[in-house]
Order: sequence, then C-alpha cells, then structure tokens
Amino acid sequence: MIKTISSQAFTDQRPGTSGLRKKVKHFQQPHYLANFAQAIFDTIEAKGQTLVLGGDGRYYNDEAIGIILRIAAANGIGRVLVGQDGLLSTPAVSCIIRKHKAHGGIVLSASHNPGGPDGDFGIKYNIGNGGPAPEKITEAIYARSQQVTGYKIVEGTLPDLGKPGKSTLGEMAIEIVDPVSDYAELMQQLFDFDRLKDFLKTCNLRFDAMHAVTGPYARRILGDLLGVRADWIMNAKPLPDFGGCHPDPNPAYAEELMKLLWQDNGPVFGAASDGDGDRNMILGHRLPVSPSDSLAVLAANAKLVPGYREGIAGIARSMPTSQAADVVAKELHVPCFETPTGWKFFGNLLDAHQVTLCGEESYGTSSNHVREKDGLWAVLFWLNLLAVRGQPVTEILHDHWRRYGRHYYSRHDYEALDTAVANRMIDGLRGELGGLAGKQFGSRNIRAADDFTYHDPIDGSVSAKQGIRLMFEDGARIVVRLSGTGTEGATLRLYLESYQPDPARQAEDPQAALGDLINIAEHVIGIKRQSGRQQPDVIT
Repeated sequence: MIKTISSQAFTDQRPGTSGLRKKVKHFQQPHYLANFAQAIFDTIEAKGQTLVLGGDGRYYNDEAIGIILRIAAANGIGRVLVGQDGLLSTPAVSCIIRKHKAHGGIVLSASHNPGGPDGDFGIKYNIGNGGPAPEKITEAIYARSQQVTGYKIVEGTLPDLGKPGKSTLGEMAIEIVDPVSDYAELMQQLFDFDRLKDFLKTCNLRFDAMHAVTGPYARRILGDLLGVRADWIMNAKPLPDFGGCHPDPNPAYAEELMKLLWQDNGPVFGAASDGDGDRNMILGHRLPVSPSDSLAVLAANAKLVPGYREGIAGIARSMPTSQAADVVAKELHVPCFETPTGWKFFGNLLDAHQVTLCGEESYGTSSNHVREKDGLWAVLFWLNLLAVRGQPVTEILHDHWRRYGRHYYSRHDYEALDTAVANRMIDGLRGELGGLAGKQFGSRNIRAADDFTYHDPIDGSVSAKQGIRLMFEDGARIVVRLSGTGTEGATLRLYLESYQPDPARQAEDPQAALGDLINIAEHVIGIKRQSGRQQPDVIT
C-alpha cells in the first residue's frame, strides 16, 4: 500500500562537493531525509529501473536505508541492490552500477567526516556511469527539494539487511548482495594477484581500515586472497562511530599507523582508507607520500601493472593538486587536465577516454575502472609496483624525485571557521586579484592571480569560482578555497606548492621548504589576522 505523507520543503538541501552532508541530528528531523529522497526520485526518472544502495555503516545508515527503500518502492523503482549489512564502499557502488548496468545508485556516507550520534551523515546520487551526479543533476535535485510538499512511501516488511537473498517491497524487488565480491573480482582483473601473493609473504606491512567500510574489503582481498596476516589489517570492524576516531586517512588522524611506520624496525609499507573507502594514504618507512606524488608515481609506472600495460590515455588532477603529474604527463606525451575539486568533474573525461588516471589533493586517486576515487585500488597498485620493482616506497619516491623533480606540497586546513569571516576573506581576496600580478615577495614574483574557472572540454559546461590561485614565475603556487564537505561552519583550505629540480635539495622538510610561501599567504590572505586562528587545525 502506497501512502502520501505531507511535509514542507527544507531550504538547506543543496548538495555540496560530495552530496548533501549534515549532522546526524539534522537528518533525523521528521521528513528531512524522506523529502530529499523524494526529490531524487522525482528528478532521475528511474521507474522500473535498477538502483544500487549502500553506505559506510556510520550511525543512522540502516534506518536511512529503510526510509529510502520505502520511498523507492512507492516511486516505481523496479529493483534495488543493497549491500549486506547496509555496507557498500563508494568505489564498490560504482563498480556494481557499472557491472549490473544499473540506472544509478545512492551512497550513504559523509566520507572522512566523524560518525556517531553527534557526528555527520550524508547522501549522494551516482549516475549510470557509476560516478557522482554532475552539477546539472544535483542542481535539479536541489530545485526539486525546494518544491517538495510531501513524499510517497510503501508500507510493508523490510528485508533483513544481514542476510543475502531476494525479497519484495510492494512491487519492487530487493536483492541483498555481497558487498565485496564484484569489487574483488574487478581488482583481480587489474592486478597480478599471483605475484602479489608471493611478494606479500616477505613484505612487512600494515593497513588501517579506521573502523570504517574498507575493513571487510581488506580482510577478503588482502587477507583471504593475498595472505596478509589478520593482525596486520588494523581496525577492520566497521563501527557506527568509527571507534570514536576521525576516519580521515592522513598523518594527523592515523596516529596508530604513523607510530608503527616510524619505529626503528617498523613496517616498510603502510596504508589507510577512510569512512567510505574512496580515499587512501600511502606510507613508506618514516615517509608519507603526498596524494600529488602518489598520482605522479602511479602514472609514471603504470605499464608495470597488468591492467595498465598498454599505457595511459591521459591524467586528470584537481586544480589544488600539485603539478607533479603534469611533469610525468609531459614526458609520456599524454594530456594532463586540470579540473575543480570534486570527483564528478573527472567523469566526462573518463567516459570520453581522454584520461586513464585521476587524482585530487584530498588523498583521492583512481582510474577508469570505476568512476569514483578508490582507496584499496590505490593500495593494491602501490603493492604491485613494489613487487615488480623490488624496491620499498622510500626508494621509489626518491628515484621519482631525482628524475622528475620534487614538488614540495602541503595543505593547511582551518576547520569550523565562522562562515561570515571565511566568506569575507575569500571575497576580499577576489577583490584584490587584479592588482597581485607582478608583485614581488622576497625572491618570489607573482606571475598571475585568478579565481579558477573550469571549461569542460567534453560537454562545454562552465564551473566558476573554484578556488583562488596565486601563480609564481618559478612555478610555485598558493591556492585557497572553501571546502564543500564540512557540516559545521566553514572549512578553509590553503594549498602550498614549490618545485625543486635539484636532487641535492630534495630532502628538506616540506613545511620548511614552503616556509616563505606560508608567510606570503598570510601577508596576502591574512587567515590568522582575520580569523584569529594562529595555526591550522590539520596540516597534511
């Protein structure tokens, strides 16, 4: 039986960089999630079609799945594939959409944001290519959310998410699927599992799942298929509050893993993934690999991996990501595209076969195998490189810098700023852009300053105000932008990059090497002066 529930529209349902994210308590308001789900179904025209549904297991995940299933059934969706226990990593959602030719999918996650009753929750829609919905669809969903006066639901018994099998809700078929099997099959097509299994018998490594969704994936793939010791797969049980930790794979939050890699006789390889499994951090012994360097190294060595032996068509990177990949692309004679932050901007390039590898500054890397960033894929890629090259991470990275030069790089995050103050800083800087070119700060001269606008070469769409860039004559850059993934106040991100081609000068600490740029950024932007914050909340 279909019922219609009356409600009023919520004014704050515009999706950000990665969907709609709010505090759990905000989503728990009567009708809030249901209204947004109805707006999705009103927009995507999926009657009779197949959808994929799952999340990262954070608090409110199961209840949200129940609400969405009832509304999907009432709106004529033909079939929904749901991850067992409500779990599906974001790259697995993309994989399943593509393999089963689904109309799209709904991902329930706030990615790297904290979980629990007082934490964050999120929802986003992925389209039929497996990637995040482009802006024209997210804006249409938002526009519809402003008109919603009610939603339709189907009453009836919901399936047990813990048991694989098929059932129905109203006229809609529901299939509870193994969340790992399709994804694991894809990984075996891309990487040399026989070689990896032999190599991992002698490789001392640690993988930190951060009590998030990649735990079951790592246990199956690294453990069962590749023979990694169970106790080397850390924090592998997904928990609704991520064990009280921040599921963001960076040196600031993966403290336990960092301590292990910095021990005298510690592991030679370390890695971590985030809440929904799409981000990754790679560590060598006492050496973190920046996301920018990771993308560049994978591109430079792609032919060593079975799935990429024919070479790569091109590389795409988000604008704040360092230009390390650009140097590799130039040597490989392939294009390197610069897009705004947000994985959705890579989809058109991938679908048009213009690029093979993609990466962004926030620990996201992936390829054309799915249309999302993919944390465990990146870990397997690195392990495959180690197995083939017979070198640890540290040697591979140092070799890379000697050949291509080192792009010193860092991101400084100022979190939960007063929104008005953050907007005033950005607006003030925009007003000064016209007068910054030609200014000199010590040995640095600003060549150009702009507010990045992206012109999609495939569909012609234009995305403006994507981040302010200060570009120096020696190739250094300062980038500043407001993040679209936070749920409290404003998050301002400052990115710093300086190129060092001289191998004799490539061993400096990044914060020291970027010291003059940090000072220039404060002089020009005035983050400390205007916000009162004397240091970033997180430095990566």
